[in-house]
Amino acid sequence: MSDEKAVTIPAQGEDTRRTDGEVLLKVTGLQKHFPIKKGLLQRQVGAVHAVDGLDFEVRAGETLGVVGESGCGKSTMGRLITRLLEPTGGTVEFEGKDITHLGVGGMRPLRRDVQMIFQDPYSSLNPRHTIGTIIGAPFKLQGVTPEGGIKKEVQRLLSVVGLNPEHYNRYPHEFSGGQRQRIGIARALALKPKLVVADEPVSALDVSIQAQVVNLLDDLQEELGLTYVIIAHDLSVVRHVSDRIAVMYLGKIVELADRESLYRAPMHPYTKALMSAVPIPDPRRRNAKSERILLKGDVPSPISPPSGCRFHTRCWKATQICTTTEPKLTELKPGQQVACHHPENFEDQAPQDTVLLTVAKEAAELVADEVLAESAETSAAVAAQVAGTETSAGAENQEPAVAESPEAQESTDKQS
Repeated sequence: MSDEKAVTIPAQGEDTRRTDGEVLLKVTGLQKHFPIKKGLLQRQVGAVHAVDGLDFEVRAGETLGVVGESGCGKSTMGRLITRLLEPTGGTVEFEGKDITHLGVGGMRPLRRDVQMIFQDPYSSLNPRHTIGTIIGAPFKLQGVTPEGGIKKEVQRLLSVVGLNPEHYNRYPHEFSGGQRQRIGIARALALKPKLVVADEPVSALDVSIQAQVVNLLDDLQEELGLTYVIIAHDLSVVRHVSDRIAVMYLGKIVELADRESLYRAPMHPYTKALMSAVPIPDPRRRNAKSERILLKGDVPSPISPPSGCRFHTRCWKATQICTTTEPKLTELKPGQQVACHHPENFEDQAPQDTVLLTVAKEAAELVADEVLAESAETSAAVAAQVAGTETSAGAENQEPAVAESPEAQESTDKQS
């Protein structure tokens, strides 16, 4: 039986990889507003806009990382797409099926395919149950009897996540934080899900254990063909595990790009500020002047978020259009979407609006001069390059006589 089991896992991985590239999860206009009630009659006087209009897709076999400051709605988004919370608006589609408003009974069959790893390994495990009971619970809830029985399968899962199978009868308090997180991972993988949402899977762990858990998640993805949505605030962890990264700010996605593009040339000012906070482990830079971008003030309240672009109250590039018009999440480069009127490393989307707000001037005082100069230089260079490309393209269309000289055509191509 153990041989049959050993064959089953790679087969499942192969099946998932064959559908690699197909959209597994599609989120459109997702919202979650928590009502604020007061008084004896508990009348609603407002709402917390935790998640306020998210649009993204997750393809089979990939890892989508979600980053942002505390309170930006990352964890709420994770609970919405796993249907642990009821959305206020928008749709969630899994494998083409709308699961937005499915009840407990309707979601039960899908629980095999969508699982979640929780942030706190201490509170996510019932202290009164043994590890065997906790990891074996999904089989009993779904009415599934694995080959060889539940006990044998649980012991196999314990060995898969790097724990001793003989600890089957131990209780959660007998394990360390890293071991408890591995138990949570084993429970999530019990039914061989297609999508796993990991909510800050390593933030509660010691740094020495974080790498082990991250590498374990990587190995299991290769072995089982899993699809991950990993929520984290550690940019180093996200860079290590993600294929694409979504940057959230105050309930909105402000930038969505593949890993290399985002870390090489972030386009949203908020993303650039986040990247500047990542420490560089280089002893030679110990006395070098820090170019970290310090943001002005705190994140605004999600009860009454700012109008227009939500980041304009802390942005050093904010102009009048940022206060009145909300920027759409638009694909400016292949594979890189950004919601900004004045993006970094790209031509200005609102060149007619050049007068900085007072808030922006104050925010600019906290940004190093070198960073401001580099930002202006790269944006101007990109704008000039785009303008040059458009001019040469227009000249080619309007004056075909230019093409008579092949030498001139060659030099034009090289310059562009």
